[in-house]
Amino acid sequence: MSATVTEPLTAADRCDRCGAQAYVRVTLTSGGELLFCGHHSKAHSAKLTQVALEIHDETGKLS
Repeated sequence: MSATVTEPLTAADRCDRCGAQAYVRVTLTSGGELLFCGHHSKAHSAKLTQVALEIHDETGKLS
């Protein structure tokens, strides 16, 4: 079994919905990925959990 290594998100990573800094990366079962700010990841969390292979959440960095 191999471990998945997820690169940390940077200030250059932007939310696909609004363009704010992304704190969540969603890897889709279809192979693509989406980036979301904290607000939009919460707003769409129910649907994202249905289509996600992996969710990398760095919202803990927000204070």
